[in-house]
Amino acid sequence: MQLDVLILGAGAAGLLAARDLAQAGRRVLVLEARSRVGGRIHTLPAEAGFSAPTEAGAEFLHGDVPLTRQLLGSYGIGWQATAGTTYAVTQGQAEEAAAFLDEMPLLLERLYQLPQDMPLADFLTQYFPGSEYAHLRRQATSFAEGYDAADARRVSSFALREEWSGTGAEDSPRPVGGYIGLVEGLVREVQAAGGRLELTAQAVSIKWQPGRVEVTSQDGRLFAAARLLITVPLGIWQAEAAQPGYVAIHPELPEHRAAARALGYGPVIKVLLEFQQPIWQQLSPQLRQPLPGAGFLFSDAPIPTWWSQQPGTQPLLTGWLAGPAAEQRRLTPAADLLTEALESLAYLLDTAPEYLRQQLRAHQVVNWAADPLALGAYAYPTLEAIENRTILATPVAGTLFVAGEGVYSGPYTGTVEAALATGKAAAQQILQTE
Repeated sequence: MQLDVLILGAGAAGLLAARDLAQAGRRVLVLEARSRVGGRIHTLPAEAGFSAPTEAGAEFLHGDVPLTRQLLGSYGIGWQATAGTTYAVTQGQAEEAAAFLDEMPLLLERLYQLPQDMPLADFLTQYFPGSEYAHLRRQATSFAEGYDAADARRVSSFALREEWSGTGAEDSPRPVGGYIGLVEGLVREVQAAGGRLELTAQAVSIKWQPGRVEVTSQDGRLFAAARLLITVPLGIWQAEAAQPGYVAIHPELPEHRAAARALGYGPVIKVLLEFQQPIWQQLSPQLRQPLPGAGFLFSDAPIPTWWSQQPGTQPLLTGWLAGPAAEQRRLTPAADLLTEALESLAYLLDTAPEYLRQQLRAHQVVNWAADPLALGAYAYPTLEAIENRTILATPVAGTLFVAGEGVYSGPYTGTVEAALATGKAAAQQILQTE
């Protein structure tokens, strides 16, 4: 069968584009390198040892995310608001925390005085020098690195200013049953419209000329179509030729590659710890600093950020490490990361790591930075990000198209919504090009 469109990647962007194109009557084949769909959406099923579906990748709905919510609603999937007490633990002492950044008003005031964009680290050094602002500098850096998975030496101060101006009003619920429901809904719609998916088909080479594309997979299979939509993660675009995940393009697209490498793409490590019961809730001889009703937890531990499933009842704590700290552990074995996570949590709860290990029911370390098919977790805005995203997303000769959260410009950077929006836009581009 002669294909109209090949799509690389069965993540949110690729699947939504495939659905729209197939429903418009185009013959579509989605090539996915993994043995599963979803990409950086990865809901672990209960049979993986956890007592309920557990998110190894994307987990929250950040803000209004209209397209995401519309799709979930159309598939009959609801969402549940997060709940619980937010704690901060510093030097081993826990207290309830009212805000992510104590001095946000002052920080925003100075950010709005900034005449031109600069990396956050430079802004903090120039506008908040001296020991009296050391706490503010640490907090702002930790927030950018932890929440945005950003490198403070590269992330845009202007972009953070826009993001932080909205902090506090953001609603971050979870899809009931996990994001897998959205992925499965899209797959059903793709297949119902005649689109096809091919798993374990990792692209290693793209050869193209106007009006024809050939993709070669790692196992030597050849796929051809009139057009190609590339929705691989930004880390794959940024990869060097010797790296796993690299996709060769002939003729090469040097401007696209350069634009991709100028963009920010953050590493994330998630540590999923499910216990026999929510042991962190109550004082016990083994646990001297309980955190009753904990929702989110921010700390000075090596694995600094944690959250529960509140108001859900699954006795799961998720540890989160992002940005440069995660990059430093890109090659750290999972067993060592688990040990570090248990030691961090033991410090927060004033207990012994051995006690926590004994209470574990299931656990998994998910190192997105080390994943050769992702090479990171999600994009963050660097200086001139809009210009570079525009270059990367620019179609080539009406034949090659690009989508994915890495090329998104708007209020939902780094989210599933960003991926969906670019997939939808790319499908329209392809249809209008014909």
